[in-house]
Amino acid sequence: MNRTLPDPHQKGEFVQTKFASVTKRYDLLNSLLSCYIDHYWRKEAAKELADYSKGPILDLCAGTLPLSLELVKQKRRPVAAVDFCFDMLAFGAKEKLNQKKGEIPIFPVCGDGQELPLKDECIEGITIAFGIRNLSDVPKGLKEMIRVLEPGGKLVILEFSRPANPIFGPLYKFYLHNILPVIGGLISKDKEAYKYLAESIEAFYSPKELCSLMRDSGFSEVACRPLTLGIVTIYTGIKKS
Repeated sequence: MNRTLPDPHQKGEFVQTKFASVTKRYDLLNSLLSCYIDHYWRKEAAKELADYSKGPILDLCAGTLPLSLELVKQKRRPVAAVDFCFDMLAFGAKEKLNQKKGEIPIFPVCGDGQELPLKDECIEGITIAFGIRNLSDVPKGLKEMIRVLEPGGKLVILEFSRPANPIFGPLYKFYLHNILPVIGGLISKDKEAYKYLAESIEAFYSPKELCSLMRDSGFSEVACRPLTLGIVTIYTGIKKS
């Protein structure tokens, strides 16, 4: 039995605690463990909303705001950056927004992705990078996303997946379970957080399954696109007009 993955009823508190513990080293480790490719992944995700220029955009599970900043960099528009880990939002705001206070239209909000503090149909586009896997109830989260989206609005999910290539797949799995937790643990001082990362990737829905959940939640034109040999996948869906 898996020892790191928490019970669904305890997952929210567990994930919140783990993210808080690695906050100061989070951005560094994302770049280091991905060989800096995470910046490219976020650029590709943000490009999916290039035609959604009026805003506002919701960046869900925004963490320390890397995707929020990429969204504003590509197309200046208001971004509501929602995350339920206050430590990560506060750190991101202090390190990345305070020096240019008022100049960057990013508005951090501490909130739960499964109970969004937003009105119905008030958001033009939604991004969620490496966060949907951490929701306790993914279908409930998707229902909340479609609730706050305007008709015709777009959801963009960027999430880790499992490479299917018969040569690269096993190599990546070895890295995921044997190298990533060691490096992540040494630098962050919380090995359990990076064991959780590896095991949650392994246990998460396949692209086909997640696309099916998106359709079941009411999204249309659902599509997925693997990047970097399938290490991550971009999922998109539209709320019907």
